[in-house]
Amino acid sequence: MSLCKTIKYTIMKPAFTIPEVFSTSWIRTKEQIWILAGLFISFVILYCLLFILLESLRAGVVSIIIATLANVLLYMLFELGYYKNIFQALDETEPQFSAYGKQAKKVFTYIVVSITTVIIILVGLALLIVPGVYMGLRLQFAVAFIVEEDAGIVESLKRSWNLTKGHTKSLLVLGLVMYGIVILGTLLLLVGLFVAIPLFYMMQCYAYRKLMEAHDSVGKESEELTNP
Repeated sequence: MSLCKTIKYTIMKPAFTIPEVFSTSWIRTKEQIWILAGLFISFVILYCLLFILLESLRAGVVSIIIATLANVLLYMLFELGYYKNIFQALDETEPQFSAYGKQAKKVFTYIVVSITTVIIILVGLALLIVPGVYMGLRLQFAVAFIVEEDAGIVESLKRSWNLTKGHTKSLLVLGLVMYGIVILGTLLLLVGLFVAIPLFYMMQCYAYRKLMEAHDSVGKESEELTNP
């Protein structure tokens, strides 16, 4: 089998199935649900308290800017730390609160990546919606590379783009399922969100791991054919 055929065959093979992603993610979420839900609830409470406090202090443009930046920084820090907690749960280890402190140095990188991604998606949405959805699917794992491999701004976006090549349809279906779970959790008097949100993150991170396995497999096979 030629190198091109091997790579094409491996890329076309599904890196994951929806039932597999859901079942494994559900198991890992249940194992650490009290910690994962507790961290999410704590963030919501802290975010609301900070919002109320900053709202009372708003007296001008400068105050509004400071308040907005504080909210953004808190959200970004939580996201990075929570992703790390999810990866810890996937590795069957207890999520550690210390993850938030260790991820703090990556906040600036994540902010720039998030702004860049949002701009790209908005431009795509302006071009008949579909391009925006496509770009969102291709760049969604930039944060995973930041958290797991300490990737920089350009590197994280580039690696997410390369990782998702050939898997757009699978990721679209997975995304619909994930957001469907969040909607269902919202309908359950909002209480369901405390389970739906951790499960949402878990499914995304598990899909990332499966895509990484498939990507590494392609690299090994191509290397073996190049250097028999």
